[in-house]
Amino acid sequence: MFSFQHAQNNGPKPHQESAFQRVSVNLSGRLMLANRDEFDCTAVDMSPGDVLFSSPARPRAGERIIAYIEHVGRLEGTVSRLAEHAFVIQLNATERKREKLAAQLTWIANKHELGLPEDRRHDRLVPRKVLTELTLGNGEKYACRLIDLSLSGAAIDIENRPAIGTPVKLGTMKGKIVRHFQEGVAIEFSGIQSREALAEFL
Repeated sequence: MFSFQHAQNNGPKPHQESAFQRVSVNLSGRLMLANRDEFDCTAVDMSPGDVLFSSPARPRAGERIIAYIEHVGRLEGTVSRLAEHAFVIQLNATERKREKLAAQLTWIANKHELGLPEDRRHDRLVPRKVLTELTLGNGEKYACRLIDLSLSGAAIDIENRPAIGTPVKLGTMKGKIVRHFQEGVAIEFSGIQSREALAEFL
């Protein structure tokens, strides 16, 4: 099971490249150069601190890049290394943003272990609010972190793992525990949720 090592930085500053582990990904997106020209791109590998892009774009070293990547969302950083048809950006992000990105990348790296196929019934949504509470039927509440969210369920990072089949509430949404994995549990909602119902997380 893949898990990121968090660096001890604070504030929206570029990371040191050795501060995080990288994971291989294949996520498509669009990026914008400093002159506002836009290009298709693919995130080839990434960490909560940097991203290797394959793209026809030809940025300069130190140039500011804004990218929108599937399953991850908006990323911003500066070009630190250049190669043929590829380049690396160091991300400018707060520690909170890095933690959120670490959770998203942990999900991407480990999704096969959760038993969730690529063609899931509902597309994953990118949560903006990742810290929330899980409530058990007896009223006990546990702090948790969202790893993954869709209209039919969620995966959360949580220390206390209720038994499979336990009825729970994630925020205001009712469901049950359907799977355990190393970082936490997977929840299946009692019914298909609307995007409005998930608004508190998006």
